[in-house]
Amino acid sequence: LYTQIKKHAMARSFKLCFQCLFLMLFLQAEFSEVNLASYVSSGCMVDMQVNKGGTKVIRSFKPDFVLIRQHAYSMVPGEDFRNLVIGLHFGGVHSINSLFSIYNFCSKPWVFSQMIKLYHTLGPEKFPLNEQSFYPNHTLMVATPSYPVVVKMGHAYAGMGKIKIENQQDFQDITSVVALTGTYATTEPFVQSKYDIRIQKIGTNYKAYMRTSISGNWKANTGSAMLEQVAMTDRYRMWVDSCAEMFGGLDICAVKAVHGKDGNDYIIEVMDSSMPLIGEHVEEDKQLITELIINKMAQVLLGVSTPQSSFVKVRGHRSASASPSQSAHGSPQRARSATTSPSQAFQPGPIPAVSGPGAQKQSPQLNKSQSLTNTFTETLKGNQTDDEAKAETIRSLRQSFASLFSD
Repeated sequence: LYTQIKKHAMARSFKLCFQCLFLMLFLQAEFSEVNLASYVSSGCMVDMQVNKGGTKVIRSFKPDFVLIRQHAYSMVPGEDFRNLVIGLHFGGVHSINSLFSIYNFCSKPWVFSQMIKLYHTLGPEKFPLNEQSFYPNHTLMVATPSYPVVVKMGHAYAGMGKIKIENQQDFQDITSVVALTGTYATTEPFVQSKYDIRIQKIGTNYKAYMRTSISGNWKANTGSAMLEQVAMTDRYRMWVDSCAEMFGGLDICAVKAVHGKDGNDYIIEVMDSSMPLIGEHVEEDKQLITELIINKMAQVLLGVSTPQSSFVKVRGHRSASASPSQSAHGSPQRARSATTSPSQAFQPGPIPAVSGPGAQKQSPQLNKSQSLTNTFTETLKGNQTDDEAKAETIRSLRQSFASLFSD
């Protein structure tokens, strides 16, 4: 990403101030390559490992903004990064999604409890949430009313920690495994799936996908499957809009559901900004995320409200306002199709975990780094009250940032 920024900045022959701004604008790394400290008066200071000429070096800077595309917590040893999320929040760093929501998404049952509130508010017809039972530990796990059931252990994702149980004997066996993990567990009825549904929302853009298993594996993200984009419906839109209100609002989110062979839908999960991008329009989705970042940075760092670009208006309108072609429980209309491996479609790709738009390399001669806010201020110095100058600055930023993923 850094290389792309440098190339685009030079190719477009920006003024010196813009070249400096873009060359210092973005840094990216996995959570494991990040360390930080936060203070009341001076905010958050980050140390990040970056690759420079094939050599790992440490770069220190003060971030103004972060985009988090990696799960902040996993039960896998060494993959609990909630302390970094707390540090960024402690330092007052702005983000997409909010750091408050990122932290809340570190426990799937905690998120599911928010979905239960929607279930009771909207009703089972409008928000058909799959039944789920929560057990804080193994001691209260008793026989379920019917089999098969799916047992999910702790906070797991991407198909991990999920076991299909066919009978009472297997249920007792898995209870003993839960006892060894020392974590909570949930159970839910197994749904004979006809196809899976995913409705995603990036800003004001909506997309819906249907995935039909080819290999016949009961886990939706295992084996081969056919992935198709389908028309958005008012029903789908209500699902994702309702979930997007969680934890103060989600700029990026997706709802996963199962359409059973009984003709009913069952909502099973909601994902946040760590959701993988799928389907034929991954590049478009990256552009949409770019627009979100530029608009949010302009708002929180400059206090400038920027209108959506023509890209978002045209593409987002077309996707969001597609004519509904299904009844409440009918089959969705297939808009576009693409055969894809679920490992490619639903696994997070090598998108960086923490990127700090506004991150500036700390000069060895300085004890503190200049923030992006100050850089923006210098860019607009001498004409700060001129709304047209501010608007032109944002247009230039958007044009360059939106083209980063195009090559």
